[in-house]
Amino acid sequence: MKILIAGFQHETNTFAPTKASYQSFVQGEGFPPLTRGADVLSLRDVNVPAGGFIQAAEAAGHTLVPVIWAGASASAHVTEDAFERIAGEIIDAVRRGGFDAIYLDLHGAMVTEHLDDGEGALLARVRAIVGSDMPLVVSLDLHANVTEQMFTHADAMVAYRTYPHVDMAETGARAAQILARLVAEPGRRLKRYVRRIPFLIPVNGMCTLAEPARGTYAHLAQLEDDSVVSLSFAPGFPASDFPECGAAVWGYGFDEAAVVTAVNALASAIVGQERDWDVRFLDPDAAVREAMRLAEHATQPVVIADTQDNPGVGGDSNTMGLVRALLRQGARDAAVGLIWDPQAAAKAHEAGVGATIELALAGGTGVPGDAPLAGRFVVEHLADGRVRFDGPMMNGMWTEIGPVACLRIDGVRIAVSSVKMQIFDRNLYRAAGIEPERMKILVNKSSVHYRADFDAIASAHLVAKAPGPMAADPADLPWQRIDTRLRLRPNGVSLSELRE
Repeated sequence: MKILIAGFQHETNTFAPTKASYQSFVQGEGFPPLTRGADVLSLRDVNVPAGGFIQAAEAAGHTLVPVIWAGASASAHVTEDAFERIAGEIIDAVRRGGFDAIYLDLHGAMVTEHLDDGEGALLARVRAIVGSDMPLVVSLDLHANVTEQMFTHADAMVAYRTYPHVDMAETGARAAQILARLVAEPGRRLKRYVRRIPFLIPVNGMCTLAEPARGTYAHLAQLEDDSVVSLSFAPGFPASDFPECGAAVWGYGFDEAAVVTAVNALASAIVGQERDWDVRFLDPDAAVREAMRLAEHATQPVVIADTQDNPGVGGDSNTMGLVRALLRQGARDAAVGLIWDPQAAAKAHEAGVGATIELALAGGTGVPGDAPLAGRFVVEHLADGRVRFDGPMMNGMWTEIGPVACLRIDGVRIAVSSVKMQIFDRNLYRAAGIEPERMKILVNKSSVHYRADFDAIASAHLVAKAPGPMAADPADLPWQRIDTRLRLRPNGVSLSELRE
């Protein structure tokens, strides 16, 4: 076959302070930078879904027609300009024709300035051109808010099964396998069945390194067989204020009864464990005190997840709540990363290594309870910010975080970058001259992804609720447009109940 392939990924937090512009996708912000044409095929060795699809399709002897691949860090809405420019390139390629099937590497939780459902709108535009008979398969992020429009226009969609997302390429390969099944049995349509989960799940509760998510995905794998071609569970992205936000289980197969049985079994198990999907959070000072207590006798760092300012879920990676808590509690041998502050990085580079500079660091996005941290900082390290990822996520990819600096204040070292990026790879600390293994405490601007590379060196993990734009507990968000029947947290109340 000739297969058209393209990718367009964004996870939208409609409550976040900063939108995703076209330049955000050009930079990538932790994803591969925007890539076009034959250069898309260079992703074959990167742990992204398109990489796994490319490898599987080439191994099967197919010819690929690569169009564009674009991704950006989670944030507020994708601008209309960015969406229409990138989607427009995909649609133009679809109009040109010359292919037998389509694969799209999408996220599933994109909200734009003008569309609630970016992926659904893109799929609808594609389907309007190619008609109902063209095979169209899609890979999705585990955090997809899957919509009816997406189900309507894709022949099959398959989601990641790990968080941290170490199986992205594997998911792309599964999409290739499903496409092969579709083509091998022309004229037969896959039967689909979907079950919505009636409560929102906190992002931190979705980690597949712990229960109940770990057991849920093991159960999912057991339920797949010859009659159930594909089964997926997306816990959703609980910070997108539109009616179809939330978790879902879905499956495909040629035996409709078997698909219904499998989906119902998995969905019922998830609902039956509702209370187990909740998460315990610590306030900043309690988290630091506990980390210091644990670190006294530990031989490896204690990691605190600064989850509410995670740029992977829409934060700007620049709140100072946990830095202040480290200073208040007198923490030593502590490191924080990454803090996004291009002006501070530039000032450090101007002053040079060894200099002491006065500045008001970060904290400038108007988050309630947060403010810049004014103080005197020692410049300990400077670098250009070119980084290769060697951890399980994005393994082998090079990225640019712009001029980077290590600034020390008292016993705290702060990795400051010029490009916003979630710290899911230890090399991001090393880019600032910090060896994470030598620290007693690490404060990571991340929720779960950091664990892919940091589990190997962490003696313990704590989750803190410091001021930030992404509420770790979805019930804390000011919902307006979500389905009013949906419980806003496990065993919580719905929006309709709150309004009574």
